Amino acid sequence: MSTILSTPRAVPPTQVAPAGTLDSRPAAESSVATLESVVKRYGNTEALRGYDMTLRRGEIVALLGPNGAGKTTAVRLLLGLISPDEGRVRVLGRDPRSADARRRLGAMLQVARVPETLLVREHIALFRSYYPRPLPAAEVMRSAGLEGIENRKFGDLSGGQRQRVLFGLALCGDPDLVLLDEPTIGMDLQSRRRLWDAVRALAAGGRSVLLTTHYLEEADALADRVIVIDKGRAIREGTPSEIKHGVSGRRIRCVTRLTPDHVRALPSVISLETDRDALVIYAEHPENVVRRLLLEDDSLHGLEVSAAPLEDAFLALTGGNDPSD
Repeated sequence: MSTILSTPRAVPPTQVAPAGTLDSRPAAESSVATLESVVKRYGNTEALRGYDMTLRRGEIVALLGPNGAGKTTAVRLLLGLISPDEGRVRVLGRDPRSADARRRLGAMLQVARVPETLLVREHIALFRSYYPRPLPAAEVMRSAGLEGIENRKFGDLSGGQRQRVLFGLALCGDPDLVLLDEPTIGMDLQSRRRLWDAVRALAAGGRSVLLTTHYLEEADALADRVIVIDKGRAIREGTPSEIKHGVSGRRIRCVTRLTPDHVRALPSVISLETDRDALVIYAEHPENVVRRLLLEDDSLHGLEVSAAPLEDAFLALTGGNDPSD
């Protein structure tokens, strides 16, 4: 379950950015947050080792990595909950521990600390009251998909509905930077897609979003940029297409009478697996492989050529460590 990491009551807000809607955001600095050569240790363990990261305005960034890779540490540094042992962290040009930086953040983390006896509308009203110029309540309700459940107690909601409420709480302060840690856990497909639309609207309005998720198709669908982190270091960064193409090439699926060993030996074939009666081929230059397949097997059928899924690239980069492990 996710919730706001810390309530604004701990840091009384005097919000600088004007309130508005999710449709617009005044132009400002392009670099919203940075980690510069950050080292963070827990005892003898280095969670981050000289780590660099930049988040830009209006950008959705997916931070991917197996458990223990350093994702949570990076998020906690941006939220000002911990400090680096070496290096520097800045949020909107400020120390993230400052009141001004914190009031311009919205966050969902995997911690449940929301009273279950309050109604949904009471939660939204309470969190909006922490800010002098919050996002309008109707806009919060619409963006988080809370219409129709405003008068229900939080404790009576399904897991997916609770996630939507917590997403709404993260929006109450009209933040410039939104940090979402596994935001769609417990959601059905329709709710997930609706939240995806809300995240896209945040970016379109000039806000920045940092997303961690173990649903790799979610990162593929949403992210402008993907950062793969492992053992405290960024090991690959780029658009989802660049990550997939750079590691896994493209995928060919077909039914052929050619043997797997023969196909595997064709030039530019990276790897091959079987799927029932079909072969799934990963190739650096798929056009050349398809040409050879058609030339050598005139009975070939069921041909599909597509980008390799982000999951394959992730597993290749992290040595087979699943992000949900």
